[in-house]
Amino acid sequence: MSFLLPKLTSKKEVDQAIKSTAEKVLVLRFGRDEDPVCLQLDDILSKTSSDLSKMAAIYLVDVDQTAVYTQYFDISYIPSTVFFFNGQHMKVDY
Repeated sequence: MSFLLPKLTSKKEVDQAIKSTAEKVLVLRFGRDEDPVCLQLDDILSKTSSDLSKMAAIYLVDVDQTAVYTQYFDISYIPSTVFFFNGQHMKVDY
């Protein structure tokens, strides 16, 4: 289901998404397209993306192509979700 959501494939694209998404929550799913758990999460995100379109923008980010952000956010679990609002990182405790 990862083909239903937009993908960010470089640091520049991730930076642009963070800067340009205003007044919405930005959801970045860090993972791999071929990972079965990522595919399950992608399915859930794609089903909810139309309902959340007025309040959230959802993007998929490959951890292998954006190693800078993988290290910066200390992503050790695949998949991981990172949230932003107006360019500010939101810490979310589950």
